[in-house]
Formats: sequence, C-alpha cells, structure tokens
Amino acid sequence: MGLIEIKGLRKAYADVTPLNNVDLSINEGEVVSIIGPSGTGKSTLLRCINRLETPDSGSIIVDGVDVCAKDTDLPQIRTKMGMVFQSFNLFPHKTVVENIMMPQISIQKVPVDIAYGEALKQLETVGLKGKERSYPDELSGGQKQRVAIARALAMKPKIMLFDEPTSALDPTMVSEVLSVIRDLAKTGLTMIIVTHEMRLARLISDRVIFMNDGIIYEEGTPDEIFGTPKKDATRDFIFRIKNWDYTFVDENVDMYEMLGRLETFCGRQFMEKHETDRCLHAVEELTSSRIIPAFRESSDMINSKSIIKMSLEAGEGGKGLFLRIRCMNFKDGNNVILNDSDAISEAILRKVLKRKEDENGAVVFEIV
Repeated sequence: MGLIEIKGLRKAYADVTPLNNVDLSINEGEVVSIIGPSGTGKSTLLRCINRLETPDSGSIIVDGVDVCAKDTDLPQIRTKMGMVFQSFNLFPHKTVVENIMMPQISIQKVPVDIAYGEALKQLETVGLKGKERSYPDELSGGQKQRVAIARALAMKPKIMLFDEPTSALDPTMVSEVLSVIRDLAKTGLTMIIVTHEMRLARLISDRVIFMNDGIIYEEGTPDEIFGTPKKDATRDFIFRIKNWDYTFVDENVDMYEMLGRLETFCGRQFMEKHETDRCLHAVEELTSSRIIPAFRESSDMINSKSIIKMSLEAGEGGKGLFLRIRCMNFKDGNNVILNDSDAISEAILRKVLKRKEDENGAVVFEIV
C-alpha cells in the first residue's frame, strides 16, 4: 500500500468538474510531478489531499488515515503534509524567523527555543542564512517562496505538496526556487509537484502524471512521458510550440535582463546547455550588431514609435529554433536588420543563423 492512496476521487462545482473518478497511488519517497493544461484539476487534487477542498466522493488515505472520514483529526494529519502555494502566504508584520516558528509553536506545541533553532536550520537549507530578522517586504519573490518552503520543512512533514511554486515569480527568480526543490528531491522526501516547469518535472521526478479533463490521462517515467508519450493529447501538450518575445523600443537595451529571460525560457523547453548557448549567442549578436545600430541610425526611423519585435520559436527540447524579427515604423522596413554590419559580426552571425524565407512580412532566421 502506498503512502497516499486515492480511489474514485470526484470534485465538482456548478459549472465544472475538475476531478472525475481519479485513482492514484504514491509510494513513500517517490517524487511525482503533475502536469497538464490549466483548469484540468491539478491544484484541486493537491487541495483535496490536504483537505483544503472536500471531495464529493471517493477516498484519500494518507499514511493509513482516511482524510475524508468525519472523525479524522485534520490538523494532526496536516502536520504530515507541508504545502507550498503559488502565493507565499507569509505574515507581513512578522519577521522571516517568526513566520517559520509560528506553525511549530501553535500547531505542534514546540518550545520557542527549539522552534527558533529549527527555523534557522531550514533557512540554511533553502539558502537564506542571515535573513531571519528580515521582513517579507524586504525580500524578493524567490526569497519569499524559499521562506515558505522553509516554513513547511520546519514542520518535519512526511509529504511535501507544491502547487505551482514558481508561477507567481518573475522569470529571473525561478531558478533559485527550482534549485531548492531539486535538492529536496534528493533527500528521499515524498513530494507531489504541480508544475508548468517541464524541465524540473523531467529532471527530478520518479513519475510524471499528465492530467486532462479531470482525469489522469497518462502517466509514466519522465522518459516515457517526455520522450515517447502514447496519447495524442499528451503529445500535443509536451511538444507544443512556444515563443519567447522581446520588444525593442530604442537603443538602450538591458542585455543582462533580456538574456536572463531568454535563458529561463530555454530551460523550460528542456534545452541542453549547447542549445541554450546557441540561442543566447544568436540573440546577443543580432541585438548588438543589427538591432541597436538600427535605432542609432535615426534617419531610418519614422518617429519615436519605431520598434523592433523579436520572437524565438521553439518546440520542447529545443526542436525547431527560429528567430522572427519585425521592424515597425522604420523607413527601410525590415531591411534595416539585413543591412551589413562589420565583417567580424557578419562572420559570427553566419555561424549561428541561417536566413529562411520571409513569412508574413517578418525576417526569419533558423538558429543552427
């Protein structure tokens, strides 16, 4: 019998049924990621496991206890399950260490000195040593989420539930939270992660579940789900095309911020390091040798509303990498991107970009 056993779970609202006869077994020490389109019951499943939502029918057995039974001590069973939400749910008027201590003291009746020591220990675990006296509004989004993880870990749960833990974060802060989750996955802690971070699911999961239309549509190992999905809906979701977009409004480009966003996007597409480096190299060189000079040549601009839009199209795993460039309100149209730059830049561009047929008026390059 698994640490978590779910049978015939159903949850319906007036206009939607997010869970429809779900069966699921999760073993102790297993890391399970749940993926799928929005609105398909992923978060509802987690909330039912923790009884933040009451199922309409079915059973949920956690560590031998039926959490749906009327006589179940829910506060007690919840101490076995740490939950990390999309929003951080920190008390703004409490310091970081106080936020972590509070559940230990109020729920587990841990003495203050022991709760304090445990809070410091978990802050070190999530890489926030020295932040104990800070207040939440003094932290970045990534740091707030790491405090929320530390708070859950301080309760010493048998199970960790993560509900889209990076969805509320700026792209530049995602990696620090994912790093903490990756490290936790190595400790043997049972974890269920609802996530849109496909790379995370692929790297750390023992099993990946694809949910669609309120059911477990397909499940398997990461290699099975991401490499050879058996069902059409899974395949369409996994290998969907995604775009990274960036709009240039003048020659003042924050290259660090732009490339940071691009690197995060590449990570979410399962790209290997060499594929990510190709994308970063192509965008950086094209920006410095073509786009910035286009804005500096003021005679080519029609007015202050001249902009350049860049879009990187990529399938999961870095399949099919195309850059589309569109220049708007330039006298020379998209040709400003095709004008020759210096010989060194041209040589570099030819190594990473291959000109394709124009599509819908855009300049199109394949990253090679």
